[in-house]
Amino acid sequence: MFYGIVIYMFFYDNKRHSLPHLHATYGDHDAVYSIEDGDLLEGNLPRNKQKLVQAWIEIHREDLIAD
Repeated sequence: MFYGIVIYMFFYDNKRHSLPHLHATYGDHDAVYSIEDGDLLEGNLPRNKQKLVQAWIEIHREDLIAD
């Protein structure tokens, strides 16, 4: 959790998004992002929170993939 954003990682959930991804929740907003490239797969967050999540993925990508 950071800046009120809660992150949930789903590496082997291939049924819905078919690639390693994480879910980000901020208030009533939910979004799904690819771990490999930080692309938004589904949902939405406020623009400033979306940029924070994508930057966080970029910084932590190696650790996320290792986990």
